[in-house]
Amino acid sequence: MFVRQLFDRDTWTYTYLVADPASKEAAIIDPVKEQFDRDAQLIEELGFKLKYVLETHVHADHITSSGKLRDRFGAKVVLQEASNANCADILAKDGDVLTLGAKEIKVMHTPGHTDADATFQIEGAVFTGDALFVRGCGRTDFQAGSTESLYSSIHDKIFSLPDETLIYPGHDYKGHTVSTVGEEKAYNPRLGAGKNLEAFAEIMDNLNLPAPARLKESLPGNMRCGADLN
Repeated sequence: MFVRQLFDRDTWTYTYLVADPASKEAAIIDPVKEQFDRDAQLIEELGFKLKYVLETHVHADHITSSGKLRDRFGAKVVLQEASNANCADILAKDGDVLTLGAKEIKVMHTPGHTDADATFQIEGAVFTGDALFVRGCGRTDFQAGSTESLYSSIHDKIFSLPDETLIYPGHDYKGHTVSTVGEEKAYNPRLGAGKNLEAFAEIMDNLNLPAPARLKESLPGNMRCGADLN
């Protein structure tokens, strides 16, 4: 499996281009509108056939380029079904399987950061969006988020995978690029090292984070797959 990690410095967002090298079928995960030209050029340079645009959730900190990528390449936009995003071509359910050539993409519903988060499992890697970060996790205080749901999603689903499973996060603010399930189970200060739900809830209840700077434009924009209002 081909995996290329791309970065948007303004929003600290990771975008991922994944592909089956044999068939050249590809998917892009969590693309950022301002990086459309970069991403489209890379897809074309590598000769990939973009089949899916995978969104881990309806983002609150940046606007997606999913609609533009669909228009350019004929790809299908995929969001988790609880998002109720009418712009999506596929509203995926927990356990759904998509294909890139001979490769499978398993959809895992991992609510908590929002009620409609999805984690995408491809071979020995998971793309966790804002559910699980390297040594951290997403906030749970808006977009129908739930501390209890996030704890369950991480422990019952992601942490149940083999320890060597690679974790590719949706953001990072300290220069980390990838981790493993085993590392996060051992060292994640919010969710690992035997932290129970009560301890996790106390941490999350005291984060006191400001609202994302682009919240008011990002949520409605992303419910339209990045399309501008007429």
